Amino acid sequence: METRRTILAGTWYPATPDECEREIKSFLKEEDINRPSGKRFLGGIVPHAGWYFSGAIACNVISFLQEAQTLDALVIFGMHLHPGSPNHIMVKGAWETPFGEIEIESEMAAKLTEKFEFAEETPDSFVRDNTIEVQLPFVKYFFPDAKLVPVGVPPATKSLEVGRAAVEIAEKLGLSIKVIGSTDLTHYGVNYGFEPKGKGRNAVDWVRFENDRKVVESMIDMEPEEVIRQSLENQNACCGGAAATAIAAAKALGSKKAESLAYATSYEKNPGSSFVGYTGIVFEE
Repeated sequence: METRRTILAGTWYPATPDECEREIKSFLKEEDINRPSGKRFLGGIVPHAGWYFSGAIACNVISFLQEAQTLDALVIFGMHLHPGSPNHIMVKGAWETPFGEIEIESEMAAKLTEKFEFAEETPDSFVRDNTIEVQLPFVKYFFPDAKLVPVGVPPATKSLEVGRAAVEIAEKLGLSIKVIGSTDLTHYGVNYGFEPKGKGRNAVDWVRFENDRKVVESMIDMEPEEVIRQSLENQNACCGGAAATAIAAAKALGSKKAESLAYATSYEKNPGSSFVGYTGIVFEE
């Protein structure tokens, strides 16, 4: 089986299983995480910066998806795309992580390509992108036997059909799946060419309490079309299509409620004139 090699291990996250496990165990003790209990979770939204900045949020979201029943596959929606971009997918092979390879759920992925047009990636030919890879050590750690369906979707309403179809295909194949949408929020400052509120604490507060809050509330309300609109109009989600498609898929799985686990910005870790917002959300049954 051909394997897609990691491009981020040793930089965005640790390169060895022991180092990854130490980080994961510390993330699970993070105090600034809301920890709902006694519920079944069908999916979530995770940030995708390097683990130093947003790993604790992503790790805890993915850990909440664990449960007693066997999980056949995780579908991860991600990639930095614009509204006119094609869908992306990896149909066969495996993806390397420090904990071992994650096999692609090839039958499900192939069924998606029969229904929609995709730019197909292979282990040797793919777009360099962090949104999905940075989640994979968490996936392999918490779901060692699960397979993967990695999908890139643009911020366009047509992407929502991809999410719904993924659930329908899984059901027809008899596969138990959960879904993840990978997105960061507002990218603010000179590094990103976006400074509508100037610099300093007022800018941070505007991102936290106004701009990011708008799209986070849309995610919690499980309104995928509004998430896409917000991301395009207010630049408050870099992968609005991924988040929205995960919401559409979670609703197709039967989710009726979303709950916020955390919100943070990179400013807390590295105060500066340029910073990024992060959220962690879980979809409840």
